[in-house]
Amino acid sequence: MTIRLNNIKGQTQIKKKSFAKRLKNNYQLYLMVLPAITLVFIFSYVPIYGMQIAFKDFNAKLGIWGSPWVGLEHIFKFIKSPYFYKLMWNTFSINFYSLICSFPIPIIISLIVNEITNARYKKALQTIICAPHFISTVVMVGIIFLFTSESKGIINSVLDMLGFERIPFMAKAEWFRPIYIISGIWQNFGWTSIIYIAALTGVDIEMHEAAIIDGATRLQRIWHINLPTIKPTIIILLLMNMGRMLNVGFEKIYLMQLPLNQDVSEVIATYTYKIAFEGGSFSYGTSIGLFINVINLILLLIFNNISKSVNDVSLW
Repeated sequence: MTIRLNNIKGQTQIKKKSFAKRLKNNYQLYLMVLPAITLVFIFSYVPIYGMQIAFKDFNAKLGIWGSPWVGLEHIFKFIKSPYFYKLMWNTFSINFYSLICSFPIPIIISLIVNEITNARYKKALQTIICAPHFISTVVMVGIIFLFTSESKGIINSVLDMLGFERIPFMAKAEWFRPIYIISGIWQNFGWTSIIYIAALTGVDIEMHEAAIIDGATRLQRIWHINLPTIKPTIIILLLMNMGRMLNVGFEKIYLMQLPLNQDVSEVIATYTYKIAFEGGSFSYGTSIGLFINVINLILLLIFNNISKSVNDVSLW
């Protein structure tokens, strides 16, 4: 037993020395990473301290520690709320349909871009498809309202020219999800494709040369060489999306929300914002956010284990 403990202590000392040596030899790299680590620590870990108000009846005068403890009362209140099932369905449906519609597109685009041999055209195409990603959310929603306006919108103008009736897109609840999903695809597919394009650089050229000699067509080489190469990247990104199934970007939905489409546009993020910041129920809003993040974590763990057992690819 003593020998084993001495071995463990010796290994620990060796690890400390090796880390100190790496730190000394590569201190410039660690200094470059330090600002990012600091930002993550300040904005992602320090706020965890305030998460305890989810289990308290928070009162600003009493402070976090002085507020009375209520346990899981707020979470049960949310589950019993008449809005619970609608909010869960609205949030899940938007994420689910967005995932089905948008996830394959960056993969297809990256495979197409990868097949372009002219470097100038390749760079130009990448720039064009990535540009919408840098449009701010407010400007993007303004563009959506401009295009879908019933009186002056481009889409309705085209419909009018073709002899169809004008449609008040943003005022109709059934059009909210398609508009949100389509605009999201247009804005983000180019940026997401960069990840797959980077993964495609790891394709072994010799495999393509051997396939060409064997008479494989371009489509066959894409299917049997390129796709298997980026398969781990596809699975990892899919898992990360599964871990956000009940999280929807707050800003875009909140800006697109109107009283006429609120029946389908009210999601957990907007409801939490209204409860916490407009209604002043900070404890209730925090408990909802915590509850949803726990569900997301459970979903991530489930799908990560499934992926690990089926494809031997996982986040950890």
